[in-house]
Amino acid sequence: QLQLVESGGGLVQAGGSLRLSCAASGRTFSSYTMGWFRQAPGKEREFVAGIRWTGGSTYYKDSVKGRFTIFRDNAKNTVYLQMNSLEPEDTAVYYCAAVRQSYIYVTQGEYGYWGQGTQVTVSS
Repeated sequence: QLQLVESGGGLVQAGGSLRLSCAASGRTFSSYTMGWFRQAPGKEREFVAGIRWTGGSTYYKDSVKGRFTIFRDNAKNTVYLQMNSLEPEDTAVYYCAAVRQSYIYVTQGEYGYWGQGTQVTVSS
């Protein structure tokens, strides 16, 4: 079992930065591939970024490449999403998710564990 708790969301102006954190309970955090998803009002939840359990491989949604960075600290059971050059289109509830596989899935159905979400609002 794994429990995930996100933090770090908030209100920021366009061009600003935020760092989201996702703290996981459980001793086997390093066995999980982690993903960040987001859901804007009236839209489907979408994949944003993922990182394999070793931290050596990452994958990003095209629109966030070069602006967002996902990284993890297995000693702290935490995965992060550093978001720079934020745009109003990045406004959404951001969720972290976990799957006990070595593959980075982009479909939410593959992830078995989810956090409660944290709101990110980017003003223009």
